[in-house]
Amino acid sequence: MTTPEPERTPDEARGPIHDFADGEIQSYAGRVNRWLIVVYVVLVLWAAYYLFVHWGGLGPGLEGPR
Repeated sequence: MTTPEPERTPDEARGPIHDFADGEIQSYAGRVNRWLIVVYVVLVLWAAYYLFVHWGGLGPGLEGPR
């Protein structure tokens, strides 16, 4: 059994690096970028719009005659 390596700190702004999969994947503990939060908000708003405006009915060709 090997002893775990101490967490490395590249700089003080980012904090320690966490290694996964024998060093193949490295991650920092931090916050989500603002542009990504904006993308999430836009996707949720678009999904709500689509749900209320375009969703419903039985589907193309499945409704009875008008």
